[in-house]
Amino acid sequence: MPEYEFVDVYVPRGVSRKEATRLLTEHAEYGHWELDRLTLRRDGSRRVRLRRRIIRQARATW
Repeated sequence: MPEYEFVDVYVPRGVSRKEATRLLTEHAEYGHWELDRLTLRRDGSRRVRLRRRIIRQARATW
């Protein structure tokens, strides 16, 4: 089963959809994050949970 690490990003309500998309795209391209969950709150703010897979290297045995 794959292991993931998570990060929560808070986007305030004054941020436009275009700016939020740009922010999340940068996280995805440069940090290798993918969208896990997006919550739109009543006040217009967004809570975004991003995840990325943890890759563990096997130890080399001699």
